[in-house]
Amino acid sequence: MEKPDVSKKGRTIMEKQAVCSCGGRVADGQAPKHRASFVTGSREAGGTAVPVVSTRLSRADVIGGWKVRWDIGRMRYTVEPGLYAAGTPGPESPVLVTANYKLTFDSVRRELAGIDGWILVLDTRGINVWCAAGKGTFGTRELQQRIAAVRLDQVVSHRTLILPQLGAPGVSAHEVKAASGFRVKYGPVRAADIPSFLAAEQKKNADMRRVRFGFSDRMTIAPAEVSHSWPAVLAVVAASVLLALPFRTGYLPRLLGFVIPLLGSVLMGTVAFPALLPVLPFRAFSLKGATLGVLWAVAAAFIVRATLPSAAALVLIIAPVVAFLSMAFTGSSTFTCQPGAALEVRRGVVPMIASLVLGVGLAVAARILAI
Repeated sequence: MEKPDVSKKGRTIMEKQAVCSCGGRVADGQAPKHRASFVTGSREAGGTAVPVVSTRLSRADVIGGWKVRWDIGRMRYTVEPGLYAAGTPGPESPVLVTANYKLTFDSVRRELAGIDGWILVLDTRGINVWCAAGKGTFGTRELQQRIAAVRLDQVVSHRTLILPQLGAPGVSAHEVKAASGFRVKYGPVRAADIPSFLAAEQKKNADMRRVRFGFSDRMTIAPAEVSHSWPAVLAVVAASVLLALPFRTGYLPRLLGFVIPLLGSVLMGTVAFPALLPVLPFRAFSLKGATLGVLWAVAAAFIVRATLPSAAALVLIIAPVVAFLSMAFTGSSTFTCQPGAALEVRRGVVPMIASLVLGVGLAVAARILAI
């Protein structure tokens, strides 16, 4: 998917926002570990005690998942890397590999209800599989080291690892085989298909291979983007207060005339955009967002009964705001790829700034002429 290289200096704000859509991001070796309330016991395997995990999510797990969707404690929502057991697995039981982002880990263990299996958790620095594969933390070296660290060859008699399909970009299967003796097999895209995949003797059908990004998937991301948008909200309020000056009769209607369209632009970029993503024209997210912004600006101008100069100013201001916020979704969408997202950021910044400056200038001029 998706992303600009967030490890480089000089990241743009949009690139930073894209990182947030992927889960927590912390420095190497400093990922804080989530309290293991999901561990119900231990099982000896390979000469060590392997934690046994519950396959039923507790209320704390559900609340924790809801909180990170709103970006609360997201940077710390991790589990300890290593080997875990679901049910009562033995030497022939399957080994499923996943990330140490707890939301991802919870998705996997929940689907193993009634199934005996091993879960090998890699240290992805609290990032989900898809994003971590692009960044290299869900990668060949980490997988090789984790296999050795847990002495997996002494735990299971077979030599097959089941990796999520979305982790494929980060793993070189032949290198893993050469270094560890374990063969990599890519499982289904979605954790929900794990039981069917295992029941079918680890064979995927076409539906299990299909990467979908439906309405529910897109709206799951929206709360985090809303929480990230508070700087835009503050900027909107501050701009509205200034543009509605002077403080005298009619100030409140003028203030609402700016606040309603501009706050609406934030909602357009964080909520309406993911909902309407497939139907918006153009391929680039910036152009999709700009289109949505123009439509909202025109509608808002009618709502607040703006004059023609003010309406034009709203279009020039709102279009880049919505486009800017929309580009954050390049970090979580199947609609984009990493090089494309990076190119879009580089090409989109200057036109957005130019439109915003021109729009603010026109709005100020319209207010001066109206005084």
